[in-house]
Amino acid sequence: MHGYLKFGVRVGANVVDVRWNRPVQYFVTERAGPGVTALELRDAITRAFATWQGVSTARVQSQFQGLTMVPPGLQDGRTTFGFLDRPDLERVLGATSFLLDVATGEVIEADVFFNTRFNWSTAPNGESGRVDVESVALHEIGHLLGLGHSALGETEMVAGGRRVIGSGAVMFPIAMSPGVVSDRLLQPDDMAGISDLYPTDGFERDTTSINGRVTKNGTGVFGAHVAGFNLETGALIGGFVLSSDGSFVIAGLEPGTYIVRAEPLDDADPESFFSQPVDVDFRVAYGPRVIAAPRGGSTDAIEIQVRPK
Repeated sequence: MHGYLKFGVRVGANVVDVRWNRPVQYFVTERAGPGVTALELRDAITRAFATWQGVSTARVQSQFQGLTMVPPGLQDGRTTFGFLDRPDLERVLGATSFLLDVATGEVIEADVFFNTRFNWSTAPNGESGRVDVESVALHEIGHLLGLGHSALGETEMVAGGRRVIGSGAVMFPIAMSPGVVSDRLLQPDDMAGISDLYPTDGFERDTTSINGRVTKNGTGVFGAHVAGFNLETGALIGGFVLSSDGSFVIAGLEPGTYIVRAEPLDDADPESFFSQPVDVDFRVAYGPRVIAAPRGGSTDAIEIQVRPK
């Protein structure tokens, strides 16, 4: 119930995090995509891995193994990135698939494809009308490492779906418009999530958490999105209510003072976050007070009471 969704697998009576217990060894397919060569794809993926590895509070390691003729999506024990033609997924830029050891939750392989139904680019400043490979690779590598989606973003309805107005996390489920490269940079929510999965020795000692409940008419609000805003740094890190009693924990925060907000998942399809129904029938509400979050500990529990729309 931490402040970001993580992938989990049931092992016996427990649900364990999906994660790598060794460096990610990956291949890149020798197939060009619309506007991008195989070598340009390789370089963009290398930069994206380096961005995740650059998070100082996380231990993420990767090793490029070479180019291959094998496409992504085959269960061959090898992690492969590459272009695929997927006309059946005309709105999907790319996706990640896993092969897991169900006895331990460890990743055996995780393939990533980029859809050739779209025009792509690796230009340093982006290209109008073309999707930035590095931005999508950074998002999909987040999934490959075990992170689910973040709800930190604002959208508006347009013809054909939603358009992102502002994104507070690389792991937001809807991509920025073609030509935009701002999602090459990780946000505090992304960094907190990856540090929780692959923490350095001092991560838990040097960070803090906020816990509490979101209730409506005295009942827990399953699927509510909860966000903590650091008044000193401006960092915004989100979380979710993942239990029927409305409890939540937002972990991996810098010590400081926070405002906490609860809101419905209405800036993306709820199915992007949960495979079961969630409650979106409530108005945005704030915690009853400013929260002081101490280093190496947790706040006193707060209750955020929301009202139906």
